[in-house]
Amino acid sequence: MDCIFCKIIAGEIPSYKVYEDDKTLAFLDIRPVNPGHTLVIPKAHAKNIFDVSPEDWAAVTESARIIAAAIEKGVNADGVNVMMNNREHAGQLVDHAHVHLIPRFKGDGLKLWPQKPYPEGEAESTAEKIRNALT
Repeated sequence: MDCIFCKIIAGEIPSYKVYEDDKTLAFLDIRPVNPGHTLVIPKAHAKNIFDVSPEDWAAVTESARIIAAAIEKGVNADGVNVMMNNREHAGQLVDHAHVHLIPRFKGDGLKLWPQKPYPEGEAESTAEKIRNALT
């Protein structure tokens, strides 16, 4: 397999590991948004949230919860963004599921994505489409 994250798990590529358990690994992003920006990944290869097993996803989210608190305390952050990009057009660069933990600092200049209200009637039709897809 030619997955860079699988190679990090196998120890073939070095990383700045911050946490590891039997199902997950967390290491510093090599191109951090802010110092302490950490990636949490399942050890079992999965391309994205659509591919990861429920057990591995549960392990990743619990590890992310634990590590987020450590990041905030360790780098004296004012908050932490928890984020995941899934598929190319959502910004995913590595095809191995990973959650970004991004420490935030007052005045760091980062902005959240732009938001806008739904046009009249669109919220209900969108909610209906999602509800229908659940069945």
